[in-house]
Amino acid sequence: MNSNGDSMAQARETGTLGKLMVLLDLVTHADAPLRFTDILALAGQPRGTLHRQLSHLVEEGLLELDGDGRYAPGLRLLDFAARSWARNEFRLIAEPHLADLQQATGETVHLGVLRGQSIIYLDKVDGRQPVRMYSQIGNASPCYCTGVGKAALSLLPADLLADLLAGLNFTRFTASTHLSAETLLAEIREITDQGYAFDREEHEAGIRCVAAPLWSQDRAFIGGISITGPAYRLSMELLRQWSVPVQLAAGRIMEDMRIRLGPRR
Repeated sequence: MNSNGDSMAQARETGTLGKLMVLLDLVTHADAPLRFTDILALAGQPRGTLHRQLSHLVEEGLLELDGDGRYAPGLRLLDFAARSWARNEFRLIAEPHLADLQQATGETVHLGVLRGQSIIYLDKVDGRQPVRMYSQIGNASPCYCTGVGKAALSLLPADLLADLLAGLNFTRFTASTHLSAETLLAEIREITDQGYAFDREEHEAGIRCVAAPLWSQDRAFIGGISITGPAYRLSMELLRQWSVPVQLAAGRIMEDMRIRLGPRR
């Protein structure tokens, strides 16, 4: 079971919609389908209320109940996700620039947005020599151990950054993962000064990236783009060279966002 389940349940509002969102979060983020008793232990809701809410979600196609009594994400969620992804203006604006960056480097390119303590991947253009990576469109990754995440954190005002760092629960994914707010903050200061970030095999062993921050004029969108690939091909020297094209691509995306999403008269 994903360790985020308890915190998600505690953080939600107590209204009906908030409770339903807790259940969707728990089921969709679980590593395997959950039984009613699993959800009951995680959701902190009365048995009768929980049963009614799960039944409603199944009726609406948002969850599915298999023959063994286990709940899994429903196909209707896929329809929502597909429509959201296809119509996302940021992704559509960034798309040609991501493709150009992939063509120039031959490696995988990501577009991600900061949501809470996580980076949500909005788009991914696979490299010409794909290597299996955790990232998938729609997946969430911790902000403190990904290049896009750290690039996005470098954009936050000091007070918001301090609040976010105070709430992080650091998990060691590799020998290079940050395990304290102090070391992460020191790197974020470097990223702010230089304008780009690295992932030095911090989330996945053998995977490196260079990333540049990306934001909309009103700061409603804070995220980044990255060039990602296997460590045996992407030396730190090469990543430093690619810090230039990734920053230029980010700049072009932001300029297009300013023109196409700016104030309408």
